[in-house]
Amino acid sequence: MSSLRRLAIVVAGILAVMWINPGSAFASSRVKDLAMVAGARDNQLVGYGLITGIAGDGDKNPVYTLQTVANFLQKFGMNVPPATLSSKNVAAVVITADISAFKKNGSRLDVTVSSIGDAKTLQGGILLQTPLVGPDGEIYALAQGAISLGGISAGNEGASVQKNHPTVAQIVGGALVEREIPAEIVRNNTLELLLREPDFTSSARLATAINKVFTNSSESVDSTTVRVKIPDGLQSSVVDFVARVEAIELDPDMPARIIINERTGTIVATSRIRIAACAVSHGNITITIANTLDVSQPQPFSQTGTTAVTPRTDTTVNEQKASFVTIPELPTIEKVAANLNSLGVTPRDMMAIFQALKQAGALHAELIMR
Repeated sequence: MSSLRRLAIVVAGILAVMWINPGSAFASSRVKDLAMVAGARDNQLVGYGLITGIAGDGDKNPVYTLQTVANFLQKFGMNVPPATLSSKNVAAVVITADISAFKKNGSRLDVTVSSIGDAKTLQGGILLQTPLVGPDGEIYALAQGAISLGGISAGNEGASVQKNHPTVAQIVGGALVEREIPAEIVRNNTLELLLREPDFTSSARLATAINKVFTNSSESVDSTTVRVKIPDGLQSSVVDFVARVEAIELDPDMPARIIINERTGTIVATSRIRIAACAVSHGNITITIANTLDVSQPQPFSQTGTTAVTPRTDTTVNEQKASFVTIPELPTIEKVAANLNSLGVTPRDMMAIFQALKQAGALHAELIMR
């Protein structure tokens, strides 16, 4: 690894620490970004419907699609046996959507449409009117409209091309809210704030920050919940009180944690990780095995012997040199990154080093493997 690349990695690590270090001036976050008001939650809706207008790439006549088409036609007074229908221009789909709290009648929702049959693509299709129901079975919205597809699929059995997922689409604002979901955020003149990342220290800091603005109004219940009492004089303006609470800033606590995703080669570390004094050496051994097929033939004009194929295997071992680097006890993530980068290792090699440091007891942080 070149010195310029190492410098770029270290600088990038330092910049990342400046953003995530709880002690920095940029770490203060709003209550709005850290917690949500209990009762003001989203709800999930789902529906089953049909997409029409697909140019011959729809479902290949599954029973449920044909029956759905027959049921749809029956609504318009046409009784057609399902077995006589063809669904190559139609696709059976599932529609999903999230409806947030306080959505009023007539509001629009974005919906996601996905094929459940064997359609090749949904390109060019139109979603027919589909009711979206909640877990209680009640209809809360109706979805309909032209789909927006983020992928394409074209070709035949000889050659084809596909980009992204042509069987999943969206309709922006494709559903109309028909029924409001009741939401209650104030009970007994109090409301509860729920931390998105449960933590006892952050919960205590949140209660303290609110008490600095509204004296003796809040208490930390557990690692997730902070109960806030609405002060006298603000009971009639709950919205204004919630807005003022959400604007309060505090420094949330951040645990020492390293997230490793071996599938993508991604490593994310918080600024609080510590590494005890230790020594690290990391090297690679590459073993190459090459199989070559040779042809053995008899002498020209020979009356004996036959042509034969004989395999030949060549094996080579290449071991890279590696230095034994001493790492002192490191107080900051940028020093950890600089010392590990000095070994010239790749991200995947660094994953193995972190695992070995954890096993040796030198890594003082939670190690999470994905």
